[in-house]
Amino acid sequence: MTGELGMRYGCNPHQTGARCFLEEGDLPLRAVHNAPSYINLLDALNAWQLVRELKAATGLPAAASFKHLSPAGAAVGLPPSAALRQALFIPDEAELSPLACAYARARGADRLASFGDWIAVSDPLDLSTAEVIRREMSDGLVAPGFEEGTVELLKGKKGGDYKLLEIDGGYEPRDPESRQVFGVNLEQPRNDFVPDDGFFANVVTARKELSDEARRDLTVATIAVKYTQSNSVVCAVDGQVAGAGAGQQSRIHCVRLACGKADRWHLRQHPAVRGLRFRKGLRRADKDNAIDLFFEDELSGPEEAAWRECFREVPERLSARDRREWLDGVRGVALSSDAFFPFRDNIDRASRSGVEHVVQPGGSVKDDEVIAAADGYSMTMVFSGVRLFHH
Repeated sequence: MTGELGMRYGCNPHQTGARCFLEEGDLPLRAVHNAPSYINLLDALNAWQLVRELKAATGLPAAASFKHLSPAGAAVGLPPSAALRQALFIPDEAELSPLACAYARARGADRLASFGDWIAVSDPLDLSTAEVIRREMSDGLVAPGFEEGTVELLKGKKGGDYKLLEIDGGYEPRDPESRQVFGVNLEQPRNDFVPDDGFFANVVTARKELSDEARRDLTVATIAVKYTQSNSVVCAVDGQVAGAGAGQQSRIHCVRLACGKADRWHLRQHPAVRGLRFRKGLRRADKDNAIDLFFEDELSGPEEAAWRECFREVPERLSARDRREWLDGVRGVALSSDAFFPFRDNIDRASRSGVEHVVQPGGSVKDDEVIAAADGYSMTMVFSGVRLFHH
């Protein structure tokens, strides 16, 4: 590692002369291939913290797909089902390592948002994971190491402009942390909170049980929400983020975004979606856009014509009734909120997306109404007492 890392530019190309350095000692980062930008490094450093905490909390390899300082997706290395593999465009013959499973799931949480993502993985990059990444449109990756052949496989992406960063997996930053805004120095203790068993102790609803799977998914959602720009809510299922609602001023809009994305994730696994017959040679990004429009009730004339051109056989789009019937079968979704729910409307909306397990700090003057709403839907709700704003 070195004392200073060269940077292409700051937040925008006209902000030249950007630097990445430590006041004392060597950086825990080195550029394996190409210099990153300021935003690349912000995504890399936030995403790395997320995946290392996911691995520490679950014992499983973890990956994150980051865009504009928030995770589009994050996951631990559990094998995807056959339906999910098909929804993620994973060939039947492809053998996935646990780390590759984690990234395929993270990328697949929201494939539209993940286009051009920054990737973080908790373990040294292996060839199986590199093969998954090779097929996706991405901007760069940070890992604690690179197995033989992985750098050569990826450095040609983006016409050779792909960025690869190596981070010291044992690095621990100094406390407190600081930043400068408009020439003013701000300092605070680092947010080193990670959920443990005590985090789930205060169950406030009539339904008390939390299975191991529910605790795992609430842990995934909570660590992801910790690194999502506030206000934020994250939904998780089966060891992965299924929807993130980031950076909203209203809590209900966070819930609508997160749950709406989780709905889309579940709908991608509908048999009608998995049976779509795309035009030969259609790019993955165009397939993702076509699938997204498959759930719309009505398109404009030119939009409809462009959409129809994506298919060998033009499908009949899923009706609102068909979508609702599919989503009514969804169960077991976990939801974590970075701050309390001020009104029950958040719970009402979450219920329509199969949310059964909720963790939030509590502390609203309407806590009793929110708990009553959760009881009405037979949810399990934990009041953690821990707020997780991230800016």
